[in-house]
Amino acid sequence: MRRILPFTLTFILGSCCQSGPPERRIGPDIDPSCYAERYIDATDIAAFLALSRTRLPRYGAMFRQAANATGLDWRLLAALAYQESQWDPLATSPTRVRGMMMLTEDTADRLKVTNRLDAKQSIEAGARYLALLRDDLPETVLEPDRTWLALAAYNLGMGHLNGARAIARMIKRDPNHWNEMREVLPLLSEPDYYEKLISGQGRGGEAVILVENVRVYYDVLSRVEVEGLDMSFSIPPR
Repeated sequence: MRRILPFTLTFILGSCCQSGPPERRIGPDIDPSCYAERYIDATDIAAFLALSRTRLPRYGAMFRQAANATGLDWRLLAALAYQESQWDPLATSPTRVRGMMMLTEDTADRLKVTNRLDAKQSIEAGARYLALLRDDLPETVLEPDRTWLALAAYNLGMGHLNGARAIARMIKRDPNHWNEMREVLPLLSEPDYYEKLISGQGRGGEAVILVENVRVYYDVLSRVEVEGLDMSFSIPPR
């Protein structure tokens, strides 16, 4: 078993956390101060590595089964679950989304989930939901942007993502590329933009945070050996 030494953590942080300061990541007209503390830092990575050795192995087989059923990388699913619940099957948010994959009641009903607090049901449903969102995107959206945009839709819904894509076209940005859309999505909270949309106001900045954090956790899982799990699955190129 490979130990995670301090220099390894430094290498992981140096390799993964290169998206730039928050003010470069969350849109041209958005105050970054309200988002900066919600991006992951060295302390978060250390906690993630610790739980990847203690908590993640309990659910590794479930993530692999969900991955086999949907064609998604199990490490992507595990990274999303960590961002949503820190792999806590009993997690509940103030907005009443619940479980390992933080499903809303409506999404759970749509996917025939009988118990959102059942880890296996939550992981399977979350994986199916993410796969459905990815499949719903236009054919013009290619990987890996397709996966990143699907993750954004997982957070805020496909209606709001399509609204943000409409804003992108309004301001001459590319709606098919994540690097462009991560600057556009926070504009969903600006009246000058959301009042022109059928979908209305959205919390696009929250979606950007989720996607960027999941990408880092995903990259870490792809680099680090985790006890009891087969790390041989392939990942889409960035």
